[in-house]
Amino acid sequence: MSYATATSRYGLREAPAGLTLVQDFLNTRAIGGYGADLLGDRVAASSWASAAVERWAVDRGIDPPEFALSASDVRHLRELRATFERLVGGPEYGGPERDGTNGFGVIDGASVAAPISATLVPGTGEVALAPSGSGWRWLASALWIETYRSQQNGTWPRLKRCRNPECGSTFYDGSRNNSGVWHDVRTCGNVANLRASRARRRPSPENLRS
Repeated sequence: MSYATATSRYGLREAPAGLTLVQDFLNTRAIGGYGADLLGDRVAASSWASAAVERWAVDRGIDPPEFALSASDVRHLRELRATFERLVGGPEYGGPERDGTNGFGVIDGASVAAPISATLVPGTGEVALAPSGSGWRWLASALWIETYRSQQNGTWPRLKRCRNPECGSTFYDGSRNNSGVWHDVRTCGNVANLRASRARRRPSPENLRS
């Protein structure tokens, strides 16, 4: 099921399964002056959250909560988005290495904490994780659940932020060797290559003094 309401407006490839919720959350930001910040105010944030959570909950077979975010909720969501931006962006955006070698020291503990319900499924012996709490905390717990699932199934390293800082959109890298760094090599990739080419042709201070 597709529920990438924020992601699809930028024409980006969607991440698989529930990881799309994380991708969509990150793409609520405005990119390069294009599109509105969907967490910019309480009304916009409530509208986005209600639609995204409903689609995600239906896909997961659970009942979605009713979302009526407060101004405080929206502030917490923007802080949480910044945390995820560093986490997904890696060192280029001030975050940890994507392979986890340097830990998660950059992550603010208050933004990370979220209640999660764990229950044992009768007859199967499986542990089911479900969001808990209300408002921004419910959404935060859903996002961390999907992050955990993605890290377990190996899709997490493929969720990336475009290396072009003027873009910074969150895309899913479907390349065979997971080598993508631009959301679109024809746009952001060409811009970066052009800048590098100009920098190489620019005279150095030593040459100008000679």
